[in-house]
Amino acid sequence: MDYNYSDELKTRLRRIEGQVRGVLRLMDEGKSCKDVVSQLSAVRNASDKAIAQIVAENLQRCILEEQETGGDTDKLVKEAIQLLVKSR
Repeated sequence: MDYNYSDELKTRLRRIEGQVRGVLRLMDEGKSCKDVVSQLSAVRNASDKAIAQIVAENLQRCILEEQETGGDTDKLVKEAIQLLVKSR
């Protein structure tokens, strides 16, 4: 199965990439632990949102496909929830 990821999601990930570079810059500049951890927390929050978006978009598509064939959509929802829990 091929996945098509939205430009919006790719832009979000590029923003996260920039945040990570910013954290490395803070480290190179010898900034405080508080500053580094604060920025890493922002990276984690942004990546959590990206994960949720990926799972939500995939789940929506899979549910529509499963409904067309009369499949078990409950199983898909449970798998999506497990994936989100596992990502933490």
